[in-house]
Amino acid sequence: MSELRGPVRIVGTGLIGTSIGLALARLGVVVELVDGNADNALMAERIGAGSRLVQIEPQLVVVAVPPDHVGAVVAEQLEQTRGSSAIVTDAASVKSKPLADAARLTGDLSRYVGSHPMAGSERNGPLAARADLFDGATWAITPHPASAPQAVDLVRRLAEACGARTVELSVEDHDLGVARVSHLPHLMSALAAGTLADAPSSHLELSGQGVRDVTRIAAGDPKLWTQIVSANSAALTGLLEQIRGDLDRLLVALGKEEAAEELTAILGQGVSGAVRVPGKHGTPHIDLVTVLVTIPDRPGQLAKLFADAAESGANVEDLRIDHSPGRPVGEVELAVKPGSVDQLVEVLTDRGWVVHR
Repeated sequence: MSELRGPVRIVGTGLIGTSIGLALARLGVVVELVDGNADNALMAERIGAGSRLVQIEPQLVVVAVPPDHVGAVVAEQLEQTRGSSAIVTDAASVKSKPLADAARLTGDLSRYVGSHPMAGSERNGPLAARADLFDGATWAITPHPASAPQAVDLVRRLAEACGARTVELSVEDHDLGVARVSHLPHLMSALAAGTLADAPSSHLELSGQGVRDVTRIAAGDPKLWTQIVSANSAALTGLLEQIRGDLDRLLVALGKEEAAEELTAILGQGVSGAVRVPGKHGTPHIDLVTVLVTIPDRPGQLAKLFADAAESGANVEDLRIDHSPGRPVGEVELAVKPGSVDQLVEVLTDRGWVVHR
């Protein structure tokens, strides 16, 4: 088994690259930071993600640059470390295009294996980075036929050092998988949010948590996402054609006077898919019960609510905050396992909270 001892060279000090540096710094691994944007590299260094001045041959190179450039930078790093045992990986969300680009630009790809940490944020840049970004996240490792076993093993050690759990997939299967669970949802969110761009303000005043949930990820950088979805166009095209068929079904159903059965079937298919989404830490989906708590919109109230909830012994599995328009209160939805509900409601009610089930 390969031991991750460093140094690790990180090429690209945006959110992902800097977060990897911060995670490795927790373990005392020496990290070299490389970025064509000198300001980003300097900021990543200042917040403790590594150093721009490391001159030691790397054990591992992590390429964390924008999607359009991944293959070229992977090939460049393989050439720079030719004759050494340095392993090269990348953190791109699409694997087929970088592999094809690198293969076109360099010959020996045995020291390269792709990977993809399934973590991120709508925010970009080194200041958005966190050392715990990958804790509990899934990190896909995507060997190609020429990948050396020691390369695969070392990349697995990198993911585990960053706090992630790993899953190994083929390049093709990975790209179809992320198209389903990441790229397609982003496009659907963008389409839904796009209908709000010219909506009357009176319509927007009706907004609740539902529209916030659906449109949240649409706030991602359009230029970055253009690169991502373009690189994964083959997998996305098939899924979008399926969606188009479902939209046609929905439009036909909506045009019928007696459409309840067809609409119920379409909506039921959505429920069937939703319950298959894994729970936290990748555990199987579990049915949770939501407890609604009215909360004043002023400092300290959330901390007090969480402290009181903890006193009940209930573990809050998920939460959501919905602000009431025009009122100085909001509602916090606490999702807990069914066996914890009664005790949670009793304790919160005793401590003065307005609670609904």
